[in-house]
Formats: sequence, structure tokens, C-alpha cells
Amino acid sequence: MTAQLDLQTSCALESDEVLRRLESSPTGLSSSEASQRRAQSGPNEIGEEQTSAWEIFLRQLKNPFLLLLVGTAVLSVLLGDRNDAYIIFAIIALSVGLAFFNEYRSETAIADLRARVRPNATVKRDGVMKSVPVADLVPGDLVELSVGDIVPADLRLLDVHNLECDESALTGESVPTEKTARAVAVGATSLDLGDCALMGTVVKNGAGHGVVVATGKRAAIGSVAKSLATTPPVTAFEKGLSDFSRLLIQITVVLTVAIFALNALLRHNWIESLLFALSIAIGITPQLLPAVVTVSLAVGARALAKKSVIVKRLVSIEDLGNVQVLFTDKTGTLTEGRIAFRGAFGPDGKPDDRVATLGLACISVVIDGDRVVSGNALDVALREGAPAKAIAEAQAVKQIDIAPFDYERQMMSTLVDFPDGRRLLVCKGAPEAILKCCRAGGSGLQEQLAAGFDSGDRIVAVASRDACCFSARP
Repeated sequence: MTAQLDLQTSCALESDEVLRRLESSPTGLSSSEASQRRAQSGPNEIGEEQTSAWEIFLRQLKNPFLLLLVGTAVLSVLLGDRNDAYIIFAIIALSVGLAFFNEYRSETAIADLRARVRPNATVKRDGVMKSVPVADLVPGDLVELSVGDIVPADLRLLDVHNLECDESALTGESVPTEKTARAVAVGATSLDLGDCALMGTVVKNGAGHGVVVATGKRAAIGSVAKSLATTPPVTAFEKGLSDFSRLLIQITVVLTVAIFALNALLRHNWIESLLFALSIAIGITPQLLPAVVTVSLAVGARALAKKSVIVKRLVSIEDLGNVQVLFTDKTGTLTEGRIAFRGAFGPDGKPDDRVATLGLACISVVIDGDRVVSGNALDVALREGAPAKAIAEAQAVKQIDIAPFDYERQMMSTLVDFPDGRRLLVCKGAPEAILKCCRAGGSGLQEQLAAGFDSGDRIVAVASRDACCFSARP
């Protein structure tokens, strides 16, 4: 039986205990053991539901209005008006065919994308590092992580080096989360796990390795996929069409019966009265409505496709267009999923470009010309949004040494030389950590920080001191 361990439980255990419970070791699993575990636990896949062409076709027929049109066509045949019947059937075929074509093409495109993406993970097996398909990962595997990797399974981290993961897909937090290898208590939410890397998140900085705790649907992201696998709810647009179709049917039935009854009371020929009533029913039915609706939605799907958006169901376009107010969390993950530099302020709360210059002297980003290639999200935002004057001054600063951001210290530090000969130690990080190292401060500064936090801003503190008295140590 495959060894299993709950993710929240592993979070509070030391790494040696986690390996013991998962029946693994620092050298990883053997290939034979991994094969046995995969046979028991299954592939490391979320298992998204596939929709067949037949299901897509039947979905197009679940429209009361189409049934009304079919009834109208049948009546036209009975009344001898075959031309109207042919036209109605052609309209039905156009409406159903166009909707089926668009939705089937979307399903095919999504399936093709899934087939093209066959990621691998770097795993230690038989004591050596190997590249294996993500689908073959099993609990107990040792996985290596580096910048740019998508975490292939839920991992209990064993060793980290300035590791940061973007967990916005699960938590909505757009700023990467710092990771540690130390056992920590479970946070305020079930996903607030500082010593775990969650499946589907992205490594934004640093490196590390961990042991697989959960795979596939047992991973944290599996619960999200499970909630999305339920039957899609009926949209307001679909409900409106159904209600309108039922109203037309009711009106048609009432008028047909009323007209037939009135003619019968007037002692008209009952056959002629019935034919007249049926003709009125056919005449009041808007045969072109389904075609007009489907063509309009198809035009919307094509417009979205030009913006690289795949529409799986045409009826969803109408609801999307009717959105007037969109509520998101403070991170704006559903919009851009990024942070932007708002300003640099001194201890007195007034804008101060010198603070921006010091902040730029204490960043670690890769720059190609004027373009920021990579780096910590906060550093990138500072470099891209800082005043031009501060950027120019910071470019003249020479970094002598750097201590990267550390989860324990909650700050990063740089030793820099300014063009005027000054050598400064600059620290940048969490305000509470920076203020502990500063002599200055006070209630005024605390009030400014509180106001910034209340407004939803992410505040980074910068401090500096003269470093001329520092000497190198072996």
C-alpha cells in the first residue's frame, strides 16, 4: 500500500519524520518502488472531464424554442406548405450546426493544448537525478525546484535557497510567498503552508527541493478542479430564452384554441377553422430568432478568439457582456495579477525620491537594456515605476555585496558605493523588521504605516547607515 501523509500534517513535522512516514529517504525512491506506487495511487493528473462530440450536439438541442420550431415545421407539412417547412428546418440546421461547430472547435483546441503540454519534473530516483513526466510522480519522490518551474505536486520542502512561489492561482495573493524548510504551524487558511510548495504554483525566485506528499486529485488544487467539474449552471441568458419559448408556446396554444373555438361557434367549417388557427400559430412564430441569436454569439466568440480567448459555450458570452460590476480581492488577481509602484515617501510622509534611490540600490533584478527581464515582483515593480531621476542616480551606484532576502530576517541587504565616495549599508524589507533595526521612528511613522495597510497598499521599508566603519572578516 502506498504510504500517505496529509499535507497539513506534514507541514508541522520535521523533514526526517516526513520522509520516514512516506517511507522515502534522502536518496529518493527506487524505480521499482516508484512503479508500484504509481500503480496504486494512479497518475499525477487532475483528470479534467472530456466532452464528446455527441454530448456537444445534444447540448444544442436542449432548447424549448427549437422544439417549437420543429412543431411549426410539422404543422406546415400537414397543411401542405412544404416550402415553409423546408425553410424552418434549414434555420434549425443552421442554428444547431453553427453552435455545434463553435463549441466543438473550442473543445478540440483545448484538448490539443492539453496534449501538447507534457511537462517533466527533475526527480531523484535510485540516488541520481532524472527527468520524468509529471504524471509519473508518486508520494515519496524527491523533486528539485528552480526559477520558472511549475510545482508538479504538493511538496513538503526539505531544503530551500531564497525560494519564493507565486500562489495566486490558489490563494489570490499576487506577491510571491517566501518558503522555508522548517516545520511551521498551519496558517490561518488551509493553504497557508510556509514549508510546502503547492501543485500548480510557480517558482518565482530561488531554488529548493522537497518530497511529494500528495498528487493528482489529492493535491490542494484537486479540490478546485473538483468544484469546476460539476454540471455548469443554467445561465441567465439560457433561462431567458427558455422562458420566452414557453411564453410563445402558451400564446400559440391559447390563440389556436380560441380562434378554432370562435370559428366553431360561428358555425364555420371546422376543418377550415382548424387550418386557419394553425396558420395563425405558424405565422406568429419567429422562425429566424434562433439563427439570429446563434450568429450574434458566434460573432462575439470570433472577436474574443482574436484576443486569444477560447469560448467553450456560446451562451456564456451574453452573461459576460452583461457584467456591470466585478468584485475582486485587493490583489486584483482577476485583472492583471501584478503590483505597481505607487510612490516613495520619507519618514515625514512626504514624497522623497532619495528613498526610491536607496530602494533601487537594494534590489536584485536582471536588466537587458532598459527592460527588466526577471526578479522579485516587488523589485521589478520598483525598477519599472520609480522616478527617472532615482533610476539614473541608482545606476551610478556600485553594489559591493548583497545578502538576498531571507525568510528569517524578512529583509535583504546590500553594501553599496555612491559616486560621491559614500559607502552605505542599505536594507529593504518588511516594515516591522526594518524598524527594529532603526533608532528613528515613532508614533507618526506608525500611523503612516497603519494608514497604508488600511488602504490595501503593500509597504516596503528602506533604511541605510554609514558603512565606513565595517571591515571584512574571513
